[in-house]
Amino acid sequence: MTRKFLRTGTKKYKKLGKKKKEKWRRARGRDNKIREKRKSRPRKVEIGFRTNKKGRGKIKGKDPIFIENLKQAEKVRKGDLIIIRRVGKKKRQEIEKKIKEKGGKIINLSRKNESKKEKEASS
Repeated sequence: MTRKFLRTGTKKYKKLGKKKKEKWRRARGRDNKIREKRKSRPRKVEIGFRTNKKGRGKIKGKDPIFIENLKQAEKVRKGDLIIIRRVGKKKRQEIEKKIKEKGGKIINLSRKNESKKEKEASS
């Protein structure tokens, strides 16, 4: 399980709790409780919290395959973990079809496209 290190002020300011702003920033204030490692405060990033080298960049123990076009989608094997990136909506749908035929598992499957297809199929 990965630890979540909270930046100072995430509870005070709503925008710092959002995904893009959740980035760790070192606590520098003179009386900052996180910097002082006080009890009942969020943990501070320190040496020793990093994951081991073998497990870095893996999802469920497997290396994900990044796909950016249809040619790469044709090389997919059954059971591969796939991340589709840098592709528009139309190409993404084509790639998703191809991967489903091959038996790969898409990690970042577009939910918006899927829900529209289900509505059309049911009516």
